[in-house]
This record gives sequence, C-alpha cells and structure tokens, in this order.
Amino acid sequence: MARQRTRRWVQAAAALGFNAYLPNWLKGEIFQGGIKGTCLPVLNCYSCPSAIGACPVGALQNFMAALRFNLSVAVHQFGFYVIGFLGAVGSLVGRIPCGWLCPFGLIQELVHKIPSPKLRIPHGLTYTRYVITALFVFALPLLLVDEYGYGQTWFCKWICPDGTLIAGIPLSALNSGIRAQLAFMFKWKMAVLVLFLAWMVLSMRPFCRTACPLGAIFGLFNKVSVFRMTIDEGTCTSCGKCARSCPLDIEVHKKPNSPDCIRCLKCVDSCALGSIGYEFLRAKAPAAPAPAPDKAV
Repeated sequence: MARQRTRRWVQAAAALGFNAYLPNWLKGEIFQGGIKGTCLPVLNCYSCPSAIGACPVGALQNFMAALRFNLSVAVHQFGFYVIGFLGAVGSLVGRIPCGWLCPFGLIQELVHKIPSPKLRIPHGLTYTRYVITALFVFALPLLLVDEYGYGQTWFCKWICPDGTLIAGIPLSALNSGIRAQLAFMFKWKMAVLVLFLAWMVLSMRPFCRTACPLGAIFGLFNKVSVFRMTIDEGTCTSCGKCARSCPLDIEVHKKPNSPDCIRCLKCVDSCALGSIGYEFLRAKAPAAPAPAPDKAV
C-alpha cells in the first residue's frame, strides 16, 4: 500500500541521513565532526564510520558508567540531556522512531523477507528487553566499576548486534590496526549478530521485541504520548484482521497503544471498516475509508 511504500522510503532516507558522512568508509575511520555528540532518536552505533550523531543507548551507558567517578570528584553531571531527549521524543510520538526511522529496524524487516518458515515470538519474551535495559544499560555500568570508579558500556560490549554490523565489521575490514587487535570479544559479538540475523529470517523484528533498550524506553510512552492510535468502538467488530496484519502480533483492537507497537500503521490500512486511526494533539486523522457496499445485481 502507498502508506507502507512511503514508510519504506522514509526508513531508507533516515538510514542514509543518520550515516551521511560517507567518505569515512574509504578511510576506515570514525566521523568526529562537531555534531557527533548530538543524540539520534534511533539505535545507530556511534562507531559506524559515517554516523553523524550519537546513539542514545550508548550515551546512557556512558553516563551511568562515569556517574560514580563524577560524584567522587564532585562533578554533578546527571545526563539530563540524554534523559530529557528520550523523554521528549517518547512523550511526543512514542515508538514512531522504531517503525519509521530506525536503520536497524529496516534491516530486520528486509532480512525477514527471505523465504523461510515464519515463527511467532512468544509474548513472554518481549519482557526480556526490560530486563536487558535495567541490567546492561543501567545497573552493570553503574555497579561494576574499576579502581578509578569507571564502569563499562555493557550493552554495547556484549549484546548490540547493530554495532557489530554497521561498525565492528566495517572498521575491522577497512582498518588494519583494528583488525590486528580482534580477539574473543569480536568473535562473541559476531556470534550474537549471526544468531539475530537467523532469527530475523524466521521472525519479524526479534531484536526490537526482545532486546532493544530504546524500544523498551519509548514503548513506556505509547499510552501517554501526544501521538496515539485510536479505535472507533462504535464501528469495530473485533474481527481480528488488524491483529493478523500487525508485524508485532498485537491485538490492536484490544490494545491499540501497546508498548510493543512501533506505529507502522499497517493496522490502519488493514481495517475494512475504517475503525482504526490515530490522533495528534487530540486532532484525529481520518482512518482508512471503508469500502463501498456492493450493489445488488
């Protein structure tokens, strides 16, 4: 449908825009321009050669990893910029960046098109992203520190397949100095990436649904964000067609603003009765028009 074609073009444009400094691919170096410290609204590895901004998940970890040291030397930096940025984006649009802007989300959707048997992800596994966020983004960087009081970026180091795909592999291929230092950690991260790539073929967006901290954070805002999905209960027949069309297996007619919803709007396109729509600043956008009834012959 036209809306989904538009979404795909927006995803591709965002992926290119967030990684716009292409000359660094020839140098095997990381872009270090003045805008590098600006947070992006998506998961996009800081170490990608052409990335022009900072990944908010990486920025959060860096803040937590340095917090104890900063407090020990009376430097009261509490990461308000990153926290405020995530809060502002989440409050406005919830998980729209996941469905419309995230380069790694686009990669997952494209890989899923590879022909294979398709498997549903048990709903219980979607809660693991909250455990991963609490443990690897907040707790471990804060609690496990060296003798100077510095922690590590545990999620980036041990889990993030996006960083391996768009940063680790390109940099090691282009930079002989980095390639010479590869050891166990790179092999571990490659194994995690291969696992997720195989899972992407079988299931839609498994990383988003089970492991992504940014999706976990933005999803908490879905029910209260300014942009919200709406259901016209007067016309909805609970036929379940919206749930069958949802790539995240959400029962949209029951939970239109589920924390799992990436707001791709496929449910809006699927509803023959026009019962599903969305609103922004309480101004409702028109839902998909219902088809005209067949005329009697």
